[in-house]
Amino acid sequence: MILRRLVLSATSSSNLTRTQPLSVPTTRLLSSSPDRYTPSADTKLARLTHKDWLAPNEVLKIFETVKDPTFLIPAYRHYSKRKDYQPTEPLYALLINKLGHAKMFDEIERLVKSLTVEAKRCRFSEEFFYSLMKVYAMAGRINKAIEILFSMPEFGCWPSVKSFNFILNLLVKAKLFDEIHEIFVRAPKLGVEIDGCCLNILIKGLCESGNLEAALQVLDEFPKLKSRPNVMTFSPLLRGFCNKGEFEGAFGLLERMEKEGIEPDAITFNILISGLRRKGRVEEGVEVMERMKVRGCQPNSGTYQEVLYGLLDKKRNLEAGEMMRKMVSWGMRPSFLSYKKMVLGLCETKDVAEVDWVLRQMVSHGFVPKTGMWWKVVGCVVVKNKDSQRVLDRIIDRQGTSG
Repeated sequence: MILRRLVLSATSSSNLTRTQPLSVPTTRLLSSSPDRYTPSADTKLARLTHKDWLAPNEVLKIFETVKDPTFLIPAYRHYSKRKDYQPTEPLYALLINKLGHAKMFDEIERLVKSLTVEAKRCRFSEEFFYSLMKVYAMAGRINKAIEILFSMPEFGCWPSVKSFNFILNLLVKAKLFDEIHEIFVRAPKLGVEIDGCCLNILIKGLCESGNLEAALQVLDEFPKLKSRPNVMTFSPLLRGFCNKGEFEGAFGLLERMEKEGIEPDAITFNILISGLRRKGRVEEGVEVMERMKVRGCQPNSGTYQEVLYGLLDKKRNLEAGEMMRKMVSWGMRPSFLSYKKMVLGLCETKDVAEVDWVLRQMVSHGFVPKTGMWWKVVGCVVVKNKDSQRVLDRIIDRQGTSG
């Protein structure tokens, strides 16, 4: 399949390490956790020491009351020795959730190792494994999350494309582009059918790794899957072309979206406007904003902010001031950086009245001008001759404060 060849050629081989599951008794796996509590010390936990038969829902309520997460593993170990011990998915999910919130990830791994043994007595759903992968992702233990995905069939639970795409997206976010192909080509072994969302993730990864050619070829795979690309498909492609300064290709993608009946949204246009602004092509950015309005796509605060940045970069203070006034009147909040650029630019032209307005708006939006900015404002307001300006410049240099 062309997708497999594309991903293999776009990335190099990876060496993801795998941890072999341990087939040892549950109590032994959990015994490495120090026993720091006595069940009888807590009224609720004391029930674990009673001879009364405990139903699974009663056990769940007992563990829900445990506030100190360091007690969870010892308490579970104690429960696992009872004759009425019965492992359940809700109990495992509760323990993992509590340990995850406490960032006790080593304890989670010890608990997870017992799943292989308990699989004979307890059925686990995909949602359970999906939540577990999210916990490992939060801990930055990506290899462990991958191991969970590929171990699911051992528990009689085959992952859906939802779990598969979660891992792919996790690798893209972590910028582990070399590992994506290894996971992608193993999809058939998991019984996962590639969908449009999977292709979107793949395109995003290829674009972020700088391989736009391969990403465009993946784009051509949508019809073969009887799927249609969407705005999320084109956004990373547009950003990739803009980052490389290849605006002909970016505008070509925009035209392709229009031909295929895919309506660009404000984020799509903002990517293009931002790219043009970074290359100093402010006028074209303004034209793109006007093009948005003609197409019925309303510019948002991000759109106006990018155009404002462009005007400020070109020191077109008059137009920038008009844009800023419009944003404020529409309830938008210009960024601290745009206020700073505006103040410094106006100080150069000694436009005291305009500086006053900008500073008032800045403060009203919760921004506090820093020392360096105040020195510039003082220079704009009180300096009357060149000698005073030179004295003030020396004072500013000694401050060494930018802001």
